[in-house]
Amino acid sequence: MNTPMHHAATRAAAYRTRVLAAPATAPSPYATLLAAFAAPLPEQGSDGTAVIEELATLAEPGLHATTGAGFFGWVIGASHPVGVAADWLTAAWGQNAGNQTASPAAASAETVAAEWLLDLLDLPRDASLGFVTGATMANFVCLAAARGAVLRRAGWDADAQGLFGAPAITVITGDDAHSTVFSALQFLGLGHDRVQRVATDDQGRMQLADFARVIASATGPLIVAMQAGQLNTGGFDPAGIIALAQARGAWVHVDGAFGLWARACPSRAHLAAGLEAADSWATDGHKWLQTPYDCGYAIVRDADAHRRAMTIAASYLPAVAAGERDPSHYVPELSRRARGFATWAMIRHLGRAGIAAMIERHCTLATRIATALAAEPGIALANDVVLNQVILRFGDDDAATQATIARLQSDGAIFAGGARWRGRWVLRLSVIAFPLDNDTADRAIEAIRHAWLVTQQGGPA
Repeated sequence: MNTPMHHAATRAAAYRTRVLAAPATAPSPYATLLAAFAAPLPEQGSDGTAVIEELATLAEPGLHATTGAGFFGWVIGASHPVGVAADWLTAAWGQNAGNQTASPAAASAETVAAEWLLDLLDLPRDASLGFVTGATMANFVCLAAARGAVLRRAGWDADAQGLFGAPAITVITGDDAHSTVFSALQFLGLGHDRVQRVATDDQGRMQLADFARVIASATGPLIVAMQAGQLNTGGFDPAGIIALAQARGAWVHVDGAFGLWARACPSRAHLAAGLEAADSWATDGHKWLQTPYDCGYAIVRDADAHRRAMTIAASYLPAVAAGERDPSHYVPELSRRARGFATWAMIRHLGRAGIAAMIERHCTLATRIATALAAEPGIALANDVVLNQVILRFGDDDAATQATIARLQSDGAIFAGGARWRGRWVLRLSVIAFPLDNDTADRAIEAIRHAWLVTQQGGPA
């Protein structure tokens, strides 16, 4: 039988086998792929299996090998086969995870997966958890709950009255906060330029003394956004901020897209110690848990504040009975994908020990790569490697660093990108894909060495 679904499964399985040895960089650029896909609107339909074959043939030349063993480009997981298989079932089942009546199975899987996640991350077990698209939306959901809560304390119901005439909220965050925090503030009507910024150290961590200075002069309802895992360095804001902020009545949110997972690894948990005292946390499943895209988690200590910010009510929607959890009460969407299935499958597959071992392996590999390359003449390590992030500079020169990055990407053995850190260009490595091991780390070291050598020589490889 060669139905579209069977054919897709065959093509997908073949790709996942092949990608482990494939170049890390997509063979064809956007312009080439756009030209290949471009066609007039079809007037008549086509055979389903043929369409799937055509789609795979067109798309594969434009796919980065993000699920392979040479991708270090961004902090993204590698879509573990178990999670992918669960996601296939999710798509085939076609469930709307909006509420427990629409899909008892989806709601049940989410309820249990949420309990497991709170246990894994050692966060308050009575916190609420919403399954969202990723940390961007998780930050949005958590900060929406924060906005409502701090305004209610000031006598204003923002959920009912909006922000017109509301007391002004002061938001405090570090100079090196992730851009998605500012996006969430923009979406919530709080503005990305009205934030009061705290000075950060050379690892992007808020300086406690400067935070104390800023909050001492802050007025009105307060929200503080902390960071667990700075995207370039992997640094963590000091947990001492939480007590200072909460003493002033602030809601403290932690953007922990990948760094919050340190709490699931005994050897790294100290990095995030004390963050359980915060009021909300955002993290991703499609990073260290290796679920497929899209999967993130919005976690809020005050479940009532969470529900008030997100609940969609209508007469046609089923009521929630005692002991039931309505998934739509914790996310912005009513109709959405049943993300709990893949999360449940990955935690069930890896278990607490497997997740901890994977995080530890990645952090050890990051140190292995950093130590080897920092010993090379002309290559400088630009961060303290405490987690899985490594940033490198070549020849202490922007042009040399950018040329090395370009050469590395052209060679294709691994994929890594550049970033500006403290006003200088660096090569940025994120060690987080599940297939990575000592051999792949050593190949990455050699690929970077080679790119730097060729750059110094100024000639072809």
